[in-house]
Amino acid sequence: MSTSTAPTLDAVERTRALLVSVDPGRRRIDRIMTVLVYGAFALAMVPLISLLWTVIDSGRVRFTLEFLTSTMRGIYGGIDAGGVYHAMIGTLVITLLAAVISVPVGLLTAIYLVEYGRGPLARAVTFFVDVMTGIPSIVAGLFAFALFTLILGPTGARTGLVGAVALSVLMIPVVVRSCEEMLKLVPNELREASYALGVPKWLTIVRVVLRTSVAGLTTGVLLAVARVIGETAPLVITAGTTDSYNVNPFDGRMMTLPVYIYSQWRQGVVPCREGQADCLADINELRAWAAALLLILIVMGLNLIGRLVTRWFSPKLR
Repeated sequence: MSTSTAPTLDAVERTRALLVSVDPGRRRIDRIMTVLVYGAFALAMVPLISLLWTVIDSGRVRFTLEFLTSTMRGIYGGIDAGGVYHAMIGTLVITLLAAVISVPVGLLTAIYLVEYGRGPLARAVTFFVDVMTGIPSIVAGLFAFALFTLILGPTGARTGLVGAVALSVLMIPVVVRSCEEMLKLVPNELREASYALGVPKWLTIVRVVLRTSVAGLTTGVLLAVARVIGETAPLVITAGTTDSYNVNPFDGRMMTLPVYIYSQWRQGVVPCREGQADCLADINELRAWAAALLLILIVMGLNLIGRLVTRWFSPKLR
C-alpha cells in the first residue's frame, strides 16, 4: 500500500509546489479577469431582473382568471371589465401557423445548404438568407399585405393568415441559420458510417443527421418563435385589431398580444363615468402590463416544452 500511494503523494506535493511557484503577476491578472467576468454577468442581469420585476409587479394586479377568459367586446373602462382571451388565442393561432409555414421551408433549406449545396445556387441562397435576416419587421408586414391585396383585394388582406405569412418571412432566415449550424455540428464520420452500410443519402439525413441534431434544431425553432411572437408592427398592418374572439385565421381580423398591449397603452387614461365611485383611471395601462406578463409566460412555456423535447428525443449516450 505504501509503495503505491507514495508516488501519488509525491505528485500532489509537486503540483502544489508548482502552483505556489506561479508568477504572482499571472495570478493577479487571473483574479482580476475573474472579477471582471462575474461583474459583467451581474451587470447584464440587472436590466433583466428589473424588467421581470416591473412586469410582474405591474401586471399581477389585473392578472386574474376573468382577465384570461374574457374579451374586450363592448368594454369601456371599469375596474373588473375586459380581458385578453381573444388576443391570447390570436397569438397562439398566428404563431403556430407561421411556424407551420416556416419550419419546413427553413429546415429543408438548411439541409440543402449543408448536404447538397454547391456552386452559385448555394451561394445565392446563403446571400438572400443573410439579407432576409436584416429585414425590418414592418417591411415584412407591408410585403404580406401588398401580396394578399393583389390576390384577394383590400378586404381580404387583413386576416390571421396574412399575419402568419408576415411572421414567416421573419422566421425563415432564423430557422435556416440556426438549423444550418446545428447540422454542420454532426460529425462526418456518422454520415460515412451510414453510407458504408449501404444506406442512401436521403435516409442517412433523416435517420442519422436529423436524429443526432434534434436538440439543436428544436432550440433553433424556439429562437425563431421567440423572434416573432412579440412582433407588433407587421401584425397591426396584416392581422389588424378586433375586440371579439376569432379562431379562424382565414376569415376576419385577429387580435394578438403585442397589438393588444400597444392598443391598450395607446388609449391612455380612461375618464371616470359620472357617478362611478370605483373608477380606475389607469385601467388600460394595467391591462397592457397584464398582457405583457402573459406574453412572457407563454414564451417561458414554449422554452420549457423545447427543453422537454430536447431531453426526450436527443440521442442517449451509453
